[in-house]
Amino acid sequence: MSEPRPDSARAAVDSVVDAVRGLVDEGINRHVVVRDSRNDVLLEVPVALGLVAAFAAPVATTIGAGLALVGKCGIKIEDRRQPGEEPATVEPEQV
Repeated sequence: MSEPRPDSARAAVDSVVDAVRGLVDEGINRHVVVRDSRNDVLLEVPVALGLVAAFAAPVATTIGAGLALVGKCGIKIEDRRQPGEEPATVEPEQV
């Protein structure tokens, strides 16, 4: 049996780390915004924080989303990047 080469394993780990950093960056730049019928912002949280809350308390998250929809509120995901800023992308590497 051949042993895995340390260089290829390190490249694979670096690729995964870069992909996770890109996803975290995207989650921080995008916000979940809940607005009422008068277009006032009731809640604004980064997507990354919303995902953590959804995994930590899925029942409370579901009830909150249901109440927001019943109460004539709009739920939207907005991008908070500055104009001209490039989205984080990761190129897949051949290992």
